[in-house]
Amino acid sequence: MQELVDSLGPADLQAVITLLKGNFTNPDAITDTELNRATVEGLMIRLPHGVVLLPNKESAPMEAPSALYSEVLGGHIGYLRLGSLNSANLQAMDKSLSNFAGKKVDALIVDLRSSQGTNDFAMATEFAKRFCPKGKPLFTLRKPAARQDRVFNSDRDPAFHGLVMVLADGDTAGSAEALAAALRLYDKALVIGQPTAGRAAEYSDLSLPGGKILRVAVAEMVSLEGRSLFPDGVKPDLPVEMRMADKRQIFQLSGEKGMGLFVYECWREQILRLRRRRPRSKDVAVRRRKCRHTTRSCSALWMLSPRSRFIKSGK
Repeated sequence: MQELVDSLGPADLQAVITLLKGNFTNPDAITDTELNRATVEGLMIRLPHGVVLLPNKESAPMEAPSALYSEVLGGHIGYLRLGSLNSANLQAMDKSLSNFAGKKVDALIVDLRSSQGTNDFAMATEFAKRFCPKGKPLFTLRKPAARQDRVFNSDRDPAFHGLVMVLADGDTAGSAEALAAALRLYDKALVIGQPTAGRAAEYSDLSLPGGKILRVAVAEMVSLEGRSLFPDGVKPDLPVEMRMADKRQIFQLSGEKGMGLFVYECWREQILRLRRRRPRSKDVAVRRRKCRHTTRSCSALWMLSPRSRFIKSGK
């Protein structure tokens, strides 16, 4: 349907409105007010995550903060589920990275699948600094209407220098998407999972005369390769489907039993194929160069699919 509507030119669009007003069986459904409502509704559908209508300021949805979780797997692999990108979790991550250094951790899983609900790009920059080289730009916040670009840079040495993998899905939103893109660029991190939410944008809440709020994306996050992360998000290097309910249950169980129960090597062959495939374009070639993990590290870090016996029995 959208493709057909998109094929209409200005004259056809005006003719559709005129013909509807003169011929539709219920004239009350084609008033100027109804047409304006249809326009607003259509824009919210066509601009996903770009335009949101809220009943009032107080009703704006607020995500509950998610705490950071860390663990050492297999004696040398660090696991960090960052949770909300806030100052408390940043301090907790610094402590975990310090502990990892004492345990000779040489590979790291950065799990961003519970990092949602924030567009604090300055805070995301602080997280990225722990992994990305000093003096390098990390990402850019671009405001086309004002022709302004705000570049976020790293001004400190990284705290971790080993192999990095990133787990992401539709719950990876906002500033966490910018973090995923920076890790893929500088740490050669392989992104595994599903496309991120596509909400890497800065929003403004605009008041309407009746008291409702129009939330509008006014600036978009752009990766250093020049690709906008809004509204398409970060695409995984290795796409894998997983039900949100399974993931959340694993996260809940990990607090009691650890993540080690859910790590296994069933995707070794897929990872090998990803590393061996012949580049067919510049983009694929870049991705291939970025995947420099050893087979041992890649296969050991896999943890996207649940073991059903743990999920069902909790044992």
